[in-house]
Amino acid sequence: MATVTYDGATRIYPGSTKPAVEALDLEIADGEFLVLVGPSGCGKSTSLRMLAGLEDVDRGAIRIDSRDVSHLPPKDRDIAMVFQNYALYPHMTVADNMGFALKLKKTPKSEITRRVQEAATMLDLTGYLDRKPKALSGGQRQRVAMGRAIVREPQVFLMDEPLSNLDAKLRVQTRSQIASLQARLGTTTVYVTHDQVEAMTMGHRVAVLKDGFLMQVATPRELYDRPANVFVAGFIGSPAMNLKTVPLTQEGGRLGPVVIPLTPEQRTAAATGGAATVTIGLRPEDVDLVSDGNGGLPVHVDLVEELGSDAYVYGTADLGDGQDGRIVVRTDGRTPPQLGQTVYVRSRTGHEHAFHAETGERL
Repeated sequence: MATVTYDGATRIYPGSTKPAVEALDLEIADGEFLVLVGPSGCGKSTSLRMLAGLEDVDRGAIRIDSRDVSHLPPKDRDIAMVFQNYALYPHMTVADNMGFALKLKKTPKSEITRRVQEAATMLDLTGYLDRKPKALSGGQRQRVAMGRAIVREPQVFLMDEPLSNLDAKLRVQTRSQIASLQARLGTTTVYVTHDQVEAMTMGHRVAVLKDGFLMQVATPRELYDRPANVFVAGFIGSPAMNLKTVPLTQEGGRLGPVVIPLTPEQRTAAATGGAATVTIGLRPEDVDLVSDGNGGLPVHVDLVEELGSDAYVYGTADLGDGQDGRIVVRTDGRTPPQLGQTVYVRSRTGHEHAFHAETGERL
């Protein structure tokens, strides 16, 4: 096991002037499961490949424990990588695929057999060791790729969207297996995904990237409850947070006929740089339906998604100055409003989020 340190690590692809990853500073603790998440092109896979030795580090350094591995070849870094497409040898059996890296290192045959059997038991693959990859399902192939990484007993596991080729139900099942397995092995793991639900359910901490920059790294709960900026607020959470840039008043942010109260410190911070507006964020579950005229914001219901225990109401509100705003509210799935109805919504006091309208930083 080991710590991993990105120290100002930068990668600029040939022919590009804009770094794919810019001055990444990140400390990953011994035994931690850290997830890198963000939209396509944000630099998460590049960051992982820099650690693996598959991409150059143009500036800065990457260390495993105290050893600078920035310019070492992949084979000398003591890492094991699980790829999106599994990368199994089709002509080899499951057992041979799992033990191949050990065979290349001239590990004794008895030791290879022991490690492969142990990994197969962990991953429920004992009955498939003599099969070829083509005779396995997608989920089984993914477990073989995991087994191949496990038998190497590396210092660090690297996983690049390993579940993206699986169907939705199998993804949910397999992500819990991976998280449980990592907890059992205690191996430092860096996991890349574009799926924020996957990130929130698996990682001890989650690092959110955008355009090559690290936006925030924190526990899933902290990311959800205290996003550092508008990007993180809008990216983390499903459905996404309601984010509206509205006029700044002496009491707070004016959302149509309703004022969302802000503290004096928040109002002062919001007005820095001469800003006359503020960005207000409301989670769908932190907005309640209230009776007519009870201090609520009128919302015209455009769509209702009924999910059984819950329902999501998508509506349009008049925010003033002719500006219509889309609002999403989570409500009781047994008594949702009707399509075309006008409902009134009100935010729960103390659950509002406020961000500077220009910088996007949390107030």
